[in-house]
Amino acid sequence: MRTQERVKAALTAPLARVLAERIRRSGPIAFAEYMRECLYHSEFGYYSKPEARRFADFYTSVDVHPIFGRLLARQLAEMWDALGRPREFYAVEAGAGTGRLAAHILNFAAQKLAEFYGALRYIAVEQSRARRERHHENLRTHLETGTAISAAELPHEIPAGCVFSNELLDALPVHRVLLQRGSLREIYVNLNEDAFTEEPGTLTSAEIEQYFEEQHVALQDGQQAEVNLEACEWIQAVGRRLGRGFVLTVDYGHEAAELYNERHMHGTLLAYSEHRASEDFFAFPGEQDLTAHVNFTALDLWGRRAGLSRTGSVSQMVFLVALGRANELADLYDENSSEVERIRARLLLKSLINPEGMGETFQVFIQHKGIAEPSLTGLQGI
Repeated sequence: MRTQERVKAALTAPLARVLAERIRRSGPIAFAEYMRECLYHSEFGYYSKPEARRFADFYTSVDVHPIFGRLLARQLAEMWDALGRPREFYAVEAGAGTGRLAAHILNFAAQKLAEFYGALRYIAVEQSRARRERHHENLRTHLETGTAISAAELPHEIPAGCVFSNELLDALPVHRVLLQRGSLREIYVNLNEDAFTEEPGTLTSAEIEQYFEEQHVALQDGQQAEVNLEACEWIQAVGRRLGRGFVLTVDYGHEAAELYNERHMHGTLLAYSEHRASEDFFAFPGEQDLTAHVNFTALDLWGRRAGLSRTGSVSQMVFLVALGRANELADLYDENSSEVERIRARLLLKSLINPEGMGETFQVFIQHKGIAEPSLTGLQGI
């Protein structure tokens, strides 16, 4: 579609009209606010709608094969064991979507990890009401027995357990900044003849400058970058609510030194639509996904403020292979599966661990609290 046609189509989107009216009435808005509305507006936000649209735009590891959830269940069971097998182990999935990953974990635990399943208290946290409604379908048995709970927010207290997420933090709204002639400026969204445009302005928060200072990051002149203050707030909230246990984050990202180096002069923010990535952030607001790479250094630093310690990090490939090699990846196969089904399962596994794809793109970052130097199989390497 030509640019002029795309702009015209974008401005007909319901959310575009809402945002345009807000800008006309009150002036430019920070990009973080624009991104928040695009993704989480209660009616028109991308993640507030039923999940069917997502499959037209991108897949996650959960969509490939249940092996991802099955091996994650084994890691959670090992965490339960490391905590001394408490009577109740809270597995809190943040950003649970329709409950697909929850179903994979719970079904496998019920079938293969009976003792762990008996202690398991699974909380599927999903902000979107439309997606949360699907929990009653996907998790019916576990909800009825009380093993699982569907919730809109994180629990206030998590005595012992693990808070985990898969591709959640990359979709939190980010502030976009620009170093301009030695001065840090924030990028705002404005209107120019009914088209959304970008313009630099003053920082909306002193925390943005402090964010770079605390990580000893110096941007180059002309460099753009993202600052995910919400991820910093989120990890602190999780740390405060967790009594003993772990935080496990699966996402794509880097440590700060790499995230803000010369290879990322334009930042990492991308829009995803129809399995294509672009930097056209203003095309069809609310109709495409917007994501930015996760800063694992920031998660570590801000997590420490809430009592979390870094356990370790590995690629998704290393994590899955390390957990699977204990039984030669027997968890890959359903019972009584045919040889054709087994071959297909092995091919799907390759897409999860392929070093040139999901295997290295996604990182598994684990933190712990209230336990001294835990040893986890998923971090042991291959």
